[in-house]
Amino acid sequence: MGLFDRFRRTGRLGGAARAGTPRGASGRDVAYLEQWAGTRRGVEAYVEPRTTVTEVTVVLVAHDGEWTRRRIGGEQDAFRLGRKLGIPVYEASKVGYPRRMREYTARTKATGAGGVDRRDSDGQGQREPH
Repeated sequence: MGLFDRFRRTGRLGGAARAGTPRGASGRDVAYLEQWAGTRRGVEAYVEPRTTVTEVTVVLVAHDGEWTRRRIGGEQDAFRLGRKLGIPVYEASKVGYPRRMREYTARTKATGAGGVDRRDSDGQGQREPH
């Protein structure tokens, strides 16, 4: 057994994850989305398809354009969440994103307020400036 064989076989931290395998949604992701939607008005959901980097994600957009993105188990899970929360769900690849989302991002970029939160609900990732 070579020095790095253990890391190759089980992932960097000894877990079952393989390198290059996208992390799926967790219960914390869904709980965060429910909490976020419950504290804002006029929320809509936009489902984003799986890519080579991430699993299916959902973007929640509030009435003022504020938004958040998290992984979700699959497209059907996004629609199920929408029914549970009583919010409309759209496929982002078909309808695009609402103008208010782009305007919100432009406003926060222009004022230098914060940045886009690219962290997952488990705190991984980073906060990127606009």
